[in-house]
Amino acid sequence: MLSGAGVLAAALPAAAAEVAYATECTPPAASGLPKVDGTTKADVTAPATAAVGDEIEVVWKFTQAASKNPDLIDLPENSVKPSGEITVAGAQSGTLAVEGPRENPAIPKNSEMKLSDMKGTLKLTAPGDVTLAPGGYAINAFSTDTTCVPTEDVPAAVTIKVTEGGGGSGTPTATPTTTPTTTPSTTPTTTPSTTPSGTATGGTSHTGEEVDVSYACKTPIGDKSAVSPVQIDAEEKGGAYDLVVHFGRSVMDSPADIPADSVKPSMKVKVGGADQGEVAVEGPTNKDPIKAGDPIEIPDLTGTYTPAHDGKATLTPGVLTVEALGTTTTCTPTEDPGVSLTLDVTGQEGGITGGGPGGSSGTSGGTNTTSGGLADTGASDRASLHALALVAGTVLLLGGAVFTFTPWSRLRR
Repeated sequence: MLSGAGVLAAALPAAAAEVAYATECTPPAASGLPKVDGTTKADVTAPATAAVGDEIEVVWKFTQAASKNPDLIDLPENSVKPSGEITVAGAQSGTLAVEGPRENPAIPKNSEMKLSDMKGTLKLTAPGDVTLAPGGYAINAFSTDTTCVPTEDVPAAVTIKVTEGGGGSGTPTATPTTTPTTTPSTTPTTTPSTTPSGTATGGTSHTGEEVDVSYACKTPIGDKSAVSPVQIDAEEKGGAYDLVVHFGRSVMDSPADIPADSVKPSMKVKVGGADQGEVAVEGPTNKDPIKAGDPIEIPDLTGTYTPAHDGKATLTPGVLTVEALGTTTTCTPTEDPGVSLTLDVTGQEGGITGGGPGGSSGTSGGTNTTSGGLADTGASDRASLHALALVAGTVLLLGGAVFTFTPWSRLRR
């Protein structure tokens, strides 16, 4: 064993029995979720003997967290980070801050939480028996903490025999937890245009106006709200129109590692004026994994609108769908956001039709009512918005999952 102030002790770890204690976990107040009661089981290891002035490493290993991952969403790999406090008593007293890395296997719904080992460094300041007992802890997932505290006295897990040594005083140390921050951006509002302009591909382009859409969102755990600027552009090709809905290139930094092919947005664009109906547009899933702290790139949503009647047709943002990590949230405009784009159209055989890649399409005969590329399922449709891609502030919590929606930043194109 090495001793002396500022030297990390390298003695054999003490043999510690597993400590189990009743625990109450509390989601953030904004979630509206109840507290969760459970049992925490932990092993705490530290050197069996050391000297005054030694700095020793203390390790807290979870053998059981107080609650399971709720039956709402699969937690991706490396998305959960624990931190906690160990009570120091006996010859010296205080608390030792410990934390673990954001390292975990994928955690399916309704399964045991898998938390990384937490570590901290304790400087010994007095001779005698020093005891260590696990205490409260926090689980950070998607930038939000769920806190867990003991509801009974927790027995000591380790006793360290501390002998006279080099002396000195110190305090427990640990690296503070940091959370990613979102970076809002702004773009100037564009002026809608019905005047054709040539494109490199030979089509005719039409630029829409950015409009703010207020959404009422139905999440797996309750109703939320969100505001988003949306812009619809179109390119005319042979009487039909290729639509592009812009949400900007990045609205937030990723709060955690997101696997590839896990985020997919879609929308129903409302058609009015000369035509009445909906056109489905959708974007691809994220091709590559997104690392924590990297910008989340929102792809353009695309689909095709084929008019059925002559005249001026209007295009307005409608219901949104984003599926991510096995969950769906439905967001419907609470009021008419206004027209983003107006087109002078000529009716085509088979119009109105609409559909994104892989979507279905519908046709109208002598009436103006149509179906778009997504099935019209009413209150149970897939239209939604998942904050991992579109709303800064979606979070997942141990002991209960909660989606919180905050106003969207202005979008960058």
